[in-house]
Amino acid sequence: MSAQQFRVGIVIVTYDSAEVLPGCLASLAAAVEGTKLVDVVVADNMSRDGTAEIATGDWNVPVTFLRTGHNGGYAAAVNVGVKELQNVGVDGVFVLNPDARPHPGALAVLAKALDYPHRGIVYPRLLNQDGSLQPSIRRDPTVLRALTESVAGGRRAGKWGTLGELITDPGQYDYGRPVAWGTGAAMLIGAEVLRETGPWDESFLLYGEETEFSLRAKDFGWQPWYEPAAVVEHIGGECGTNPMLWALLTVNRVELFRRRSGKAASTAYFVAVALGELLRTLGGRPTARAALVALLRPSRRLTALPG
Repeated sequence: MSAQQFRVGIVIVTYDSAEVLPGCLASLAAAVEGTKLVDVVVADNMSRDGTAEIATGDWNVPVTFLRTGHNGGYAAAVNVGVKELQNVGVDGVFVLNPDARPHPGALAVLAKALDYPHRGIVYPRLLNQDGSLQPSIRRDPTVLRALTESVAGGRRAGKWGTLGELITDPGQYDYGRPVAWGTGAAMLIGAEVLRETGPWDESFLLYGEETEFSLRAKDFGWQPWYEPAAVVEHIGGECGTNPMLWALLTVNRVELFRRRSGKAASTAYFVAVALGELLRTLGGRPTARAALVALLRPSRRLTALPG
């Protein structure tokens, strides 16, 4: 199928996103050039700011604003948006963060990259606001990679051959390649993959759900792909500075590995991740301390989101 015939729907999950949503919506008219945009679904997790008023404005693209009814997390809202688009019929769904801005023509490039046998998910190149590369693609999680990242740090480990899960070597981002998964801030998913793989796992609440979905798609024979010719600017979240969010991300990372691995490997992975958080706690990092507490004391883990 040519990119011009590709019917794309976009799902944007929002929660108090009034500050960043205008830039995202304003970028879409140019971003979808060369494809057939069916609808933009803003799945809102009960925002308390002006998100609703912004989403229902005039953005030169069709926008459907849906309140999810509660803040059930990122995956739950994605599922609401995907269901809405499946009802009207699309060839693919572009999941997009409200703090992301696709460059002109990005969707057509992603659609073309998706049009290969058994290629089910395509991730674009992510850039920071200053135009620098934002490392976003990953290798499969392993105990050795978790240990290496814990001792050396994720960015340093990502430059050492294949020892890091997060790929940080800039040269690795210059060509299209198969990946295990990528940052869920922007990803095009084929409609057939969504039908076959099923909905996103809502138990991960906020982090890890795109990882689980991508790895599950691989289990079904679909290959996630990284396409550098499609570019998306991503402001980025606050998980690296917010102790509560970093704790949730870390716990979900360990939980996902546990669900997909045996008991011995899961225990080793837990120890490797906990070691990294301990080392950074000793270095005075509040986010690491929160993550370590959440790993060691399940009762302190976040189980529900505001709203």
